[in-house]
Parts: sequence; structure tokens; C-alpha cells
Amino acid sequence: MGTKKVLITGGAGFVGSHLADELLEHGYSVRALDNLSPQVHGADAGRPAYLEDEVELMIGDVRDAGAIKCALEGVDAVYHFAATVGVGQSMYQIAEYTSVNGEGTAILLEALARNPVERLVVASSMSIYGEGLYVTRHGERVEGQERSLEQLRAHEWEVRGPDGEPLKPIQTPETKCPAVPSVYAISKYQQERLCMTVGRAYGMETVGLRFFNIYGTRQALSNPYTGVLAIFASRFLNNKPPLINEDGAQQRDFVSVRDIAQGCRLALEVADAADRVFNIGSGQHYTIRQIAEQMAEVLNKTQIEPQIVDRCRVGDIRNCFADISLAQDILGYAPTVELEDGLTELAEWLEGQTAVDNVADATQELSARGLAV
Repeated sequence: MGTKKVLITGGAGFVGSHLADELLEHGYSVRALDNLSPQVHGADAGRPAYLEDEVELMIGDVRDAGAIKCALEGVDAVYHFAATVGVGQSMYQIAEYTSVNGEGTAILLEALARNPVERLVVASSMSIYGEGLYVTRHGERVEGQERSLEQLRAHEWEVRGPDGEPLKPIQTPETKCPAVPSVYAISKYQQERLCMTVGRAYGMETVGLRFFNIYGTRQALSNPYTGVLAIFASRFLNNKPPLINEDGAQQRDFVSVRDIAQGCRLALEVADAADRVFNIGSGQHYTIRQIAEQMAEVLNKTQIEPQIVDRCRVGDIRNCFADISLAQDILGYAPTVELEDGLTELAEWLEGQTAVDNVADATQELSARGLAV
């Protein structure tokens, strides 16, 4: 298997490039297809310096059937990572998210239907769950219901049961029903189901990976719709307080991109992974406020207090963190990067980076459109 050729769509990006490193280290040949989006890579971007020389980079859009045809030549397996990301922006760039994430996936799959590969791995997202899994005070498991606009406008942030009692969040397994509360979540679920359905129909072993909150080196620091840790880092680097929505007590699973790359490789190599969907996270959970405080510690910016803005973006959820037992059992997935170590590694990389702080502009855009309550 070590001589196989693998295509990564979106392969010059944050996660794709780390996966390329992982695959190269294990003897694979890697090709990347990427449109080098200005929002991610900057204006007039060329080949990223962090992309290993051994990676064959093809510049093109996943919606371009000609580019897809060329990229698939001689390929044994495909990782489909190309996507426009971000909950907030998806709520007003509706056509763009639907086009890139939906149409792009469809064009890739039409090409694969004509020339199937051995295995297809698609990057899905924890966003498809909406609210995670909860328990009542009696220990009964329930699926969290989407909070109403009236509740959010009243700044009542906690998810409540039918009788109004606050619910306790617990780890969310793959069996939880999707809720897709944003355009981004809808588009990611569409990507996942398209790949799983078409892959099965054409005899391609297909694996879906539901990524939780990824952090690490190479993340786009000037993109205000990227992961929360990169957004916080951008604010700290510009000596501004990180802006925390709601009350900061919402909980997430933060996972190192290096652990994500491990999970992705295993999804390619483990026979029993075929036709399954897995959560890929750390198995740990933290509040957003805890994350901001730890980020301040590693960046020596503890004098900058996080700013609780006491508002919520439409489409955001309160709590969701991963039950990774299925990935552990089937894939042999074992996260190795502790949060403190991962943040220290991120801080060391950040020392040489410049971040344009676009958070205020993004916040103003959402507010102007009535998408922050």
C-alpha cells in the first residue's frame, strides 16, 4: 500500500497539507488540487512554503470538471477536503457555500463514477450534529434542541428540556441525529451523504470523518471565519482582546491537526473503516473561555482579558464534543497531542506570523445582516 498515489482536494490548505506530510512519511505519493482561495492563502498567493516539495500541486477549482479529470489521473485514493468553511459567513454567502461544497462534490463524484478509486475519504464536520447529546437530571439521554431566536435574544444561553430544566452536555456519538442549524452544516452533511451514497453505488470504499474543532500550525490567521483558536491568536497578536460569544461557557472538543492527520491516514489504511462514519476529535472538552485563557498564557498575553460580548451568531450551537470510541475501536485512532503541548507548538509557530485582524469587520457584517443576536 505504501506506493499508492493519493489525491487531496484542498490539499494546500491547513488540514490538507498536514495530511500530505503524514502520507509522505508513510510512503505514499501525494497530489494536491487547490484553488488557493484568497480568503485562506491571501491575494495573489502561490504555492505555500509549508507544502512539501514532494507534493504535486495542481491549481484549480473543484467545480472545474477538466481540473478534476486531470487531478484524478493515475490516482488510487481520494481525500475530499475542498470546501468553503465557517458558520457565520455561510449564513449570507449562501450560493457560494452551496456551490463549492455541494456542486464541487457532485462534479468530483461524477468523475469518480466514471473511474472509481479504491477508497474515498470525505471530510465531514461536527457542525452537522447541531446541538450535541445531553442528559436530563434523571440521567435520561436526550438530543439537544436548537435554541429559538426568542431565547437567544433574551440571552438565555443554556439548552433546556421540554419542562424548562437545563440539560447537561455529554459526549456526542455518531448515532446522534443530524440537526444542521447553518448553511455550512447543511453543505457539509450534503458532502458526507453524497460521498457515502455514490461511493457505495460505484463500489468505492468510502469513509466519512466528522472533524471537531481543529487547531494547529498553518491555519489562516487573517480569515475571520476560520477556527476559534486561530481567531483568538489573530486578536492576541494584534494586542486586542479575543471576542467571546454568549457567556464563554459553551463547550467544544479541540483537536490538534496532527491527530487529525493520523485519523485521516488510518481511514485510508484500515479495511474495516469502509462505509463507516467516524468522529475525529480529542475526546476532551473545554469551555471557550478556558481556551482563550490558555491561549493568553502560551502567548504571554495574560494582561489582555477576553471580552465577553454576550451575543450569539445565528446558526451557532451551545455544546458539542466528541465521543471518539468508535474511531478508537475500529481505526485504532489514538490522539497523542495534549492541549497544552499543542498550544505551545502553535505559539512557537505564531512568533513568525503576521495576522491581519478582520474580526471586527466580520462581526459588523453579521450584525448588519441581523445574524448576531
